[in-house]
Formats: sequence, structure tokens, C-alpha cells
Amino acid sequence: MTGNVLVADAGSASFHLAVVDAHDRVLATRDVDEPPDEGAGRLIKEFLSDAPTVEGCGHRIVHGGPHVAAPTVVDDLVRARLGAVSALAPLHMPPALTALDAARQVLPGMPQVACPDTAFHHALPEPARTYALPRELTRRHGLRRYGFHGLSYAHALRRTAALLGRPPSDLQLLITHLGGGCSACAVRGGRSVDTTMGMTPAEGLPMSSRSGTVDPGMLLWLQGETGMGPERLSEVLTRESGLLGMSGTSGDTRDLVRSRAAGDADAALALDTFTLGVRRGIAAVAASLDHVDALVFTGEIGEDQPEVREAVAAGLSVLGIEGGLASADPGEPSIVSRPGAAVPVIVVPTGEITQIARETRACLHTQH
Repeated sequence: MTGNVLVADAGSASFHLAVVDAHDRVLATRDVDEPPDEGAGRLIKEFLSDAPTVEGCGHRIVHGGPHVAAPTVVDDLVRARLGAVSALAPLHMPPALTALDAARQVLPGMPQVACPDTAFHHALPEPARTYALPRELTRRHGLRRYGFHGLSYAHALRRTAALLGRPPSDLQLLITHLGGGCSACAVRGGRSVDTTMGMTPAEGLPMSSRSGTVDPGMLLWLQGETGMGPERLSEVLTRESGLLGMSGTSGDTRDLVRSRAAGDADAALALDTFTLGVRRGIAAVAASLDHVDALVFTGEIGEDQPEVREAVAAGLSVLGIEGGLASADPGEPSIVSRPGAAVPVIVVPTGEITQIARETRACLHTQH
């Protein structure tokens, strides 16, 4: 057993392959700026032909549904169960399943492990995962808050605990993953106890092109007023809203920061609305903690956009969090709040790739 794992991370607009060793070192990578298609199997074989030997393949699966609640070796039953919940994450699941099917076909002797983003939140307390809907409806259809970005949260928790020199079980953290998708999570005793995303990745904070939570009454009104059907409304909420929709120009915070500096009022409003939404989400999940040991930023925006971090932290004084943040250390977890701050503010670089490799390796070793 080499300890090396092939990681396949397929998104709606990209496909990332990596070989990661048992020390979290990335030994080889291949990034494609488009989702996997019928050529995914060939791409995987070509990548492995020049990469170190691997003992298994781990796949980022955004939605595990009710039956795949932990990293799991994929067989036909598991594959069917993942397919059955694909519609709950329509931007993410189809490309991930395309990559999974391709890997199963071209690597028939290699175990494939599904690593669900929902696993980290599987044991949410019942009040935190329950929607205020008729119980008959929720029980019949299995309606619940699943939560997402779990791979990112698990990595951020582990790295934050190491940075603070405390075990995860001893920490109460507010973590926010800010990237193309955005969410916040409250972690107590090493477990997720509240999160902003729900049954689908559409709920919660405003995002790059997703609206996040909006008034359901407004959506019903829009359907009646405009005649929008479910498909068109889904397109508006997931691909045309968020930062992109508010600004009218871009869903990328880097573009919007530059546009704001040039006097673009729509870009400024989009950023202000976004950072207020992030603060609201963080404050909401804080209600599930007894105290706050640290606020942690991760994800591409959380890691790379100091203007967003500052606006979020500076607006959370009600939680004892302050602005005036320092720059983050590139590539390493770092404390960016002032020395002696009541609540440390920490930046943890995105780490889904290494987390998938860790979970895959643990799953395979358990199987043996």
C-alpha cells in the first residue's frame, strides 16, 4: 500500500485531478477549465500514466442524500443512491457522477470512494436540521437541512485546532467558506451544530451567481406575476443572481473590488449586500454556540480577498469580533486579528483535495 490517493474533484465548470500522499503532499495535478465529459476516462488514464502509483480514488460528491452519510466505497447500489439525489444539487452532481462513472469504467480494479460534502453535517441536532413545515410533508419526502462544504469545514477545523494548539473537541468555532458557493457553520466539540445551507446548496448566504435565501413569498409572487416556471426560476436563482446579478457585471469579488474603486455604484452595493449577508449568516449560526473561540475564513474568497474579510469581521462587534485585520500568510493557516483579540480571526487555505485524500485513505483502510 503506497498511501497515495487519486482525487477527482469535478465541478460545474472545472475538473481537478491530483495524487496526494499519506503526508498530505500533492505529488501530481491536472486542472481542466471545463466539467468532465465523455473524454473524462481518457483524461484520467493519461494523468495516471505519468503519476505515482495510487491505491484508490476519492471523489468529491456534493450531496450524499439520506443514504451516503459518510465516505463510502462505491458499488452499483451506492451509485444508484447518488444518482437519486442528483437533482438536489443540479450544478454539482451531474459532473461529479460523470467523473465517477468514467473512473469506474477505466479503472475497474481500483476502489472508488465517494466523499460527501454533506457528511460533516450528518449529525446536526434535530432542531438545526428541521424545517418549519408540516411534519407529514417532511417525513414523506425526507425534507431536512443537509448542509454542504463539509470537506472544507473538516479541513479548516483540523488546521485551526493545530494552529491554536487545542484539540477539535475543545473548540467552539464559527467557520465561513466563501467561494463560488458560500456558507457558514457553527462547530462545537468537533461537530457541526448549525449551518446556513439546507436541503440544497441554494439556501443561505448570497454567492457568486446564486441568490442564497430569499423570501419564499416573493418567489411565489414572481411566478404569478411573470409566469416563470420552475426551470426558469431555478436558472435565475442559481446562475443569474448573487454578486453577478446584483452588479450586472461579475460574480468575482476581485472584479467588483476594482470596479468599486473606479466608482461603480452597483459593484459597491453588491459587495455591501454580500458582506452583510455573510455577517447575518455567521451571527445566525452563532446562536448554536455557548461562546466563540475563533472566527475562521476559508474558501477562495475567504483566503484571497482581504477586503471581504475586513468588512465581515468589522461588522461583527456584537460577537466580540474586531476588524483591523492583518494580511494572511500565503499557503498556511494564520491568525490575522490583532494580538490579544478577544476572538481570534483565522484564515485557513482551502483544503478539500487533501481532505478527500484523507477520508478516502481512512475508508479504504477500514475496509481492509
